[in-house]
Amino acid sequence: MSSNIPNLKIALVHDWLLEVGGAEKVLKTLSEIFPSAPIFTLFYDKKFTDSFLPHTEIRPTFLQKLYEMFGGQKLLTPLMPLAIESIDLSDFDLVISSSVAFSKGLILKPQTTHICYCYSPMRQIWDWHAEYKQESCKVPSFITSIFQHFLRIWDRHASTRVDHFIAISKNVGQRILKYYGQPSEIIYPPVDLIKNYSAQNSTPKDYFLIVSRLFRHKNIDIAVEAFNKLGLSLIIIGHGPDLKRLRKNASSSVTFLGYQPDEIVSNYYQNCIAFIMPQEEDFGITPLEAMSCGKPVLALKRGGALEYIREGINGEFFEYPTEEVLADGVRRLKENLSKYNVQEIKKTAERFSKERFKKEIIELVKSKINHYDNA
Repeated sequence: MSSNIPNLKIALVHDWLLEVGGAEKVLKTLSEIFPSAPIFTLFYDKKFTDSFLPHTEIRPTFLQKLYEMFGGQKLLTPLMPLAIESIDLSDFDLVISSSVAFSKGLILKPQTTHICYCYSPMRQIWDWHAEYKQESCKVPSFITSIFQHFLRIWDRHASTRVDHFIAISKNVGQRILKYYGQPSEIIYPPVDLIKNYSAQNSTPKDYFLIVSRLFRHKNIDIAVEAFNKLGLSLIIIGHGPDLKRLRKNASSSVTFLGYQPDEIVSNYYQNCIAFIMPQEEDFGITPLEAMSCGKPVLALKRGGALEYIREGINGEFFEYPTEEVLADGVRRLKENLSKYNVQEIKKTAERFSKERFKKEIIELVKSKINHYDNA
């Protein structure tokens, strides 16, 4: 779908480009809408971008050399506000930032329109600030608190530089209003509706599935413990820093496959009993990918999942992030398996198609540009 927005120089901005996640999938779709737009980013992994965003111009900040020197990003966080503010976008009429954390903080000329597609206000300094301090146990708590304090001041001020916020869900829109005092329009992210790949013979059957990056806040550990006790088969696709700990605690009924390419993941979606989402997500793309295969979802009753899961229709909720409550949810889901309508589940996913996202983004951009033209 062409953007059909003539005579407009457009740039895209994303925090960093290191691996595939939900935000990166959205960015790729934005790049498809605006194929001539360069992508500015704090730093990137060239091997990743060459395969994920081929033929796209990537322009990093001065942090690129430091990222390559240190081989990671943790030490660079204090410099990220400075780096994002250093990006020169004076040649562009429209900038669309895809903001996980810092890219909303661009400094632009008055005549440049800034639309921010916001995945959430930075959770580690706002609603998850206490949990973040616990996870940063190697750093003294008072130092983390000082850093969070000053980053909150910068983040709140940076939000005032955005002309128009787009939130990925009503859930995130409420947070943008609470922490930034800014209104937002809701455009749900694009979901790749899974095509019917021919299922490989090696793909097992009769298992539950998780597809997630493996971080502590994703609550994968409670799913592992629940399935250890239930003795049911659980397959987990994804990688991350928590993999070693999770694997150590898993019984033989839990299998970790690490990162897998899309076609392999699609086969696992198609052959699973149901999809498990043990964490709170701002929206949650992977459960909808599973739904596009007609699979019901068991999700924690929080966050974006509340906006598309209907109990008894396309899935079930569990109330609290504990292994016992999740295990009870699995039992309820199993009892209701024969009652779910596959076509009804697929219709849920179809509401969030990539074509719908492109159309809504183009319409919003045109309305904001016309607003300035007519002002």
